[in-house]
Amino acid sequence: MAIESGLTERAALMRELRVLPSILSADFSRLGAQVDEVLAAGARVIHVDVMDGHFVPPITFGPVAVSAIADRVHAAAGLIDVHLMIERPERQIHDIAAAGADSITIHFEATPHVHYTLGAIREAGCTAGVALCPATPAHVLDEVAAEALDLALCMSVNPGWGGQEFIPASLGKLARMRAALPDHVTLEVDGGVHDATARSVAEAGANWLVTGSAVFGADDPGAAYAEIVAASSAR
Repeated sequence: MAIESGLTERAALMRELRVLPSILSADFSRLGAQVDEVLAAGARVIHVDVMDGHFVPPITFGPVAVSAIADRVHAAAGLIDVHLMIERPERQIHDIAAAGADSITIHFEATPHVHYTLGAIREAGCTAGVALCPATPAHVLDEVAAEALDLALCMSVNPGWGGQEFIPASLGKLARMRAALPDHVTLEVDGGVHDATARSVAEAGANWLVTGSAVFGADDPGAAYAEIVAASSAR
């Protein structure tokens, strides 16, 4: 019954309009405290960007960072949303899931085995997502959207670096993605989301809004989170 309850809560969060603080921009000398601040402000989904130095130039972190925050996020009835910006992500699914991820998103451009990898993510007990770089057309998800996909992520900046400016053409792409995706698929947006862009991406159809530097680059991450929530009418 506990497992069924957890899955129901996860499905409910994935349907809601939510702001997702990304720990990519957090102060890692006080990561736990900063995660606690945004959880106390109402955040329930924490975004973790994993980068390998190959698919994107920067190297960030992996399962250890996921496991470091898993207990505190889950204790707050929250989810950990992992975005794999890595080559051949199918090789890392087991370790990321075991570390405490609830949702795992791979890049369409990073593997020839998209359908297989989505199945592996679900078998590991996580919801399965695919991210698209700005130059990748929305229609590439057509073959997996109906049965294999739980989440689609529209990159509104080029993947790999925090603090970039929002690409305006992303609004049209978000609208096309939302129109083409089944209703059950969460539409996530990542890049350049802050209090001045949050409402427009929500109006374009996104319901999970990832924000990094706008929250953790602020003096008060909890207050910055609340400002973006208010701007987007999210939670």
